[in-house]
Amino acid sequence: MPASLTGRIVGAFALLAIALWLAIGATMFVVLRGLHADATSSSLADIAQTLAVRIRAAAVDREVRQVVNQIRNEVAGSGVTIQLLASDGTTVEIGATDPEPVEPIVIPATSKIGDTLTGLAPFTDGDQHDWAALVLRGPNAAAYRAVLLSTVDSSGAAALRDVTRTLPIVILATVLVGAPMAVLLSRSVARPLDRLRGRLGELVDPLRPPAEPLPATGPREVRDLTVRVNVLGVELARTRARESELLADLRHDLRTPLTVIGGYATALADGTATGEAAERAAAAIVEETARLERLVGELGAIDRIRTGTDMLRLEPLDAGAVLAATVERFAAKAEAAGVSLGLGASAARPDGGPLALAADRLALDRILGNLVDNALAVLGPGGSVRLEARAVRDAAGVAGDSIAFSVVDDGPGFPPGATDRAFERFYRGDVARSGSGSGLGLAIVRELARAHGGSAIAENLVPHGARVSVVLPVAPPLVAPPVASAAPPATDPRPAAS
Repeated sequence: MPASLTGRIVGAFALLAIALWLAIGATMFVVLRGLHADATSSSLADIAQTLAVRIRAAAVDREVRQVVNQIRNEVAGSGVTIQLLASDGTTVEIGATDPEPVEPIVIPATSKIGDTLTGLAPFTDGDQHDWAALVLRGPNAAAYRAVLLSTVDSSGAAALRDVTRTLPIVILATVLVGAPMAVLLSRSVARPLDRLRGRLGELVDPLRPPAEPLPATGPREVRDLTVRVNVLGVELARTRARESELLADLRHDLRTPLTVIGGYATALADGTATGEAAERAAAAIVEETARLERLVGELGAIDRIRTGTDMLRLEPLDAGAVLAATVERFAAKAEAAGVSLGLGASAARPDGGPLALAADRLALDRILGNLVDNALAVLGPGGSVRLEARAVRDAAGVAGDSIAFSVVDDGPGFPPGATDRAFERFYRGDVARSGSGSGLGLAIVRELARAHGGSAIAENLVPHGARVSVVLPVAPPLVAPPVASAAPPATDPRPAAS
């Protein structure tokens, strides 16, 4: 089988054409053979009718034999033999040595004088003969009943000659029409595929700039594939741009601690830092090293969450109890920062019962911890942070019953346009809202929410302040949905700021 698509299409057309030629040739042969056989039988019948008058004029059998032999001599060399048939279908001896039918040719008793019968039968010469029998007497005739004319069947050879003369014309017409069609069809498919192959080669080359989308031409399947490749190219360009931004931000985040560590290490090594200065240098090195470890650990945490290697361990939880535990956990840190931390007005279920859901306790603690950490980082003394939870349904792109956990602060809020990008890795609309300076705190929040089948939303409050919420389904799906951009809430999952 040819390796190229064009070769396969042309080969398929060639095989189809050959099969068509064979079918046409066989059909023509069968039809033409029948026509030639019918023509021969009709010709014999016409000859028999012209001889009938002469044969009937003979008064006695001897005269009939003489007339028949005379006619035989007249048609000698034409390939036609003339014989008499008895009532039982056997030939009557008239002194001729012509081939005879192998089996008797029986004349039906119902045949009338003057009727002509035709057919095909094997003769003693080993050939098939076309024959025509003209009925001369009734079924009870004693000597003979009919005259038999026969000739070797040449309908097959004649039909074959006609086919060999006609089939080349059919083949030529098929080639003239089919070959351009095969070429055009192969090009209509091969050219778009060649463009797709070239474009895929461009996409895997990171040094090539983004190219214009390919035109969607060719068959429907090729057009669909072209559209998908165009979408792939756009998404790959976006991914590379985000990757460049990520690497730039990562270099920025690594450069500061490395600069601090390197500077203080040099001061310790050359003896510049001594006494209290040495202690401060050592403390700074420890602090920046811890920051680097935290950065690397959070990067690994995001990848593990996205790939599913960190499996969730779901358990029934009381939303109010989780919020109360978070407030208690961060109470000392909030007090040290001079920030008021407490529980807001949480809405209970319609039946008055507690807000319950199935979630991973460690993951939920980390979500709330990162949100509280970010809020405390942006606030100065005198600020306030409150934690809330409420039951929602079909909110923030999460189908069914859900619970919205919110952390609200009265700080300056997010910069304009930053709420849509707040959960991106290393995004720094406000350096203070970067989760202990790593720029990954909110990214981890979003990934953990998605792992539960939920979503995360950030918004500014009026006149000032911010609210960051995580909407988690009451009963998470068994398999977390694929990562997708967080949709804006269909309804506001949180109470208005007081």
